[in-house]
Amino acid sequence: MVYEHHRTQPLSRGQFIRRLVGHLGLAAALVGLSVLGGMVGYRHFEGLSWLDGFLETAMLLGGMGAIHPPQTDGGKLFAGGFALYAGLIFIVTAAIMLAPLAHRIMHRLHWDEERDES
Repeated sequence: MVYEHHRTQPLSRGQFIRRLVGHLGLAAALVGLSVLGGMVGYRHFEGLSWLDGFLETAMLLGGMGAIHPPQTDGGKLFAGGFALYAGLIFIVTAAIMLAPLAHRIMHRLHWDEERDES
């Protein structure tokens, strides 16, 4: 998603809200795909039910930690890799959701600064 140049006028409130909703949708899609991937992985490597796979995945993506200790070597590798992935997804999702707000604040500050110089 490309943002407007700092020399152009900031977006209107409606355009900004549309941008924010788009970013929230992207973050939700990323989390949804991550949950699906985690559920499939736990089902395949550990033989967990879909519900237990969801619980395990949600706990890791939410930063709470695992519920069921992995029993197989493949499950242990998957759980470790998914835990690392979940930590990165947390950071990426927060950045995606906060980017429009941070950009708007910086753009407003620069826009006001440039108008004062004119």
